[in-house]
Amino acid sequence: MKTYATYFVNDAEKPLRYGEINLINPKRQRLRAEELKEGKIALPVFCGFCGTDYELMKMGKRNELGEKFPENETRLINGHEGVVWVPDENRFAIVLIRGGDSYDPTRFTEDESYFEYGCDRADGLFSDKNYFNPDMLLRLPKEYEGITKLPLSLAKKLVFSDPYACAIFQRERMEDIGSAQNFRVVMAREKCDEAKARELAKNETFDKTVIYGLGTTGLFIGDQIRKNHPSADILFVARSGEDSEKVVFAKKNIGANYLCAFSLGEDEIARKIKDYFGSACSVFVGTSGNEIESRIAFEKGVLGCNGIYDSFSLGPVISFDTMPFGFKNHVILSSINFTQKHMEEAIHILAKSNFDELVRLIDKEKFTADPMDAYINKIYSKAAPLKTAVIWNSEYVDKES
Repeated sequence: MKTYATYFVNDAEKPLRYGEINLINPKRQRLRAEELKEGKIALPVFCGFCGTDYELMKMGKRNELGEKFPENETRLINGHEGVVWVPDENRFAIVLIRGGDSYDPTRFTEDESYFEYGCDRADGLFSDKNYFNPDMLLRLPKEYEGITKLPLSLAKKLVFSDPYACAIFQRERMEDIGSAQNFRVVMAREKCDEAKARELAKNETFDKTVIYGLGTTGLFIGDQIRKNHPSADILFVARSGEDSEKVVFAKKNIGANYLCAFSLGEDEIARKIKDYFGSACSVFVGTSGNEIESRIAFEKGVLGCNGIYDSFSLGPVISFDTMPFGFKNHVILSSINFTQKHMEEAIHILAKSNFDELVRLIDKEKFTADPMDAYINKIYSKAAPLKTAVIWNSEYVDKES
């Protein structure tokens, strides 16, 4: 079966293309020990652009996409954020992106394998139609059952299902590690039992939280911390101006504070963070994609004793001096994942949110006419909005709601 799609290839000049392409439908499984199933046809309706797409394009320029292609193919249909219409079920769905021959695809072991729609060995959403494992087409909240037109405001919210699910996972993992890291100290201090100490330590993990970077992931991690730990003191650090849309949104909706680091040196950034809290921080979340994150946390002493460094950036090298690292009892967490449970929770949270305010649309025809130009000069330019999305199939979208 043929369809029109954007897709990546290994090519130094034109690694991202739009045109007619053959679809494939290999049998896939959601989890280990489950049945291998052929995909079910779904029609992508609304698609969001993620930084991963941009990185894959650059990998294609460097001829590094070989392992990302589906088996026996030399191209990958990209896109992993959005909403699809399932014709034979007359419903909308969110595609659970990751599956495979593993018990938990977020933490697979050496004898397990995984795939990710639009990212890794499986074709994604930027196509007129595609095949998806029927067990991985997640339902919208009950109040939206039976609709045949997707409200545009809802589509904009649900485009964040993948990154928001990642944020839920990050908050959960920081809670797990923070509790295990510090409950014995709390137990000695409070002279309480282990269960009580673990709960106190979990909450205290976020007492002084730095989130370095203010993209969607940093914003959503902050939102998750605020929802689950109302007393947390959250400081975002990024380069955007105080009056930028995302900074205003974060301060108003998350109740966070903000430090603009645009013109500051590393010593001054560190000093201002410590001045804000009156001490070093308890958790440092790195989401900016820049190596300055770890230097601020470790070399400049911003991460306090017994603190957690949550590395969510792809690319930067983290380095630290083992002597203070060991004596300060630091922990580094790095795991960019989520489970079906996290994505289902994200869908319900997002449906009731106002995150649609952060999404801007790009015209499909302009995008498909020259997708590389759109990536470089619009979607991922310095002037780009926090999130760009495209109505891929307007037949199923209610633009007035």
